Amino acid sequence: MARNGKPEVEEQNLDLDRELPPAGEEENASSEEAKTQPLSEVEKLRAERDALLDRLRRMQAEFDNARKRAVKEQQDFRDYALVDTIKTLLPVLDSFDRALASSPEKSEFHAGVELIHRQLVDALQKLGVRRISAAGEPFDPRYHEAIEMVDTEDAEDHQVLEELQRGYKLKERLLRPAMVRVARNSRK
Repeated sequence: MARNGKPEVEEQNLDLDRELPPAGEEENASSEEAKTQPLSEVEKLRAERDALLDRLRRMQAEFDNARKRAVKEQQDFRDYALVDTIKTLLPVLDSFDRALASSPEKSEFHAGVELIHRQLVDALQKLGVRRISAAGEPFDPRYHEAIEMVDTEDAEDHQVLEELQRGYKLKERLLRPAMVRVARNSRK
């Protein structure tokens, strides 16, 4: 029904967001909006720029780290690429050691085997292979593999008495531990 000649409008159907402000408020609202809008856009653009610069810095750091990691991996690969090959040559070196220990020292055969042994050792040393010292040294589980503990009073406790098989390392990487007999001295 209508009151005062105007139709009744249900409040539910009104869209208050789209209604115009009362007269006089329209000018004030648009001028305030004009002042705050450019500032908020500038602030948004600055924030976006800062976020993009931060992202760029992070991506550059990630790229730099990945490049350094790749260089290090390549160097490690170069340094240790021969590990498997050298490990297959170690039994040959052991055979030379046994042959030199069992043959008479004055024969020409012994001199020839000794020369070949020396050439092989020199070639391996040029590649970075080093012998691990064992006999007379304190037992070090990083480089020695204890095969037997021997009760004795002639040596310090945990001192290597005898080297049964030589150990080797390539630069700082262990190729094969030295197999040793270790002293056990209960008095010391």
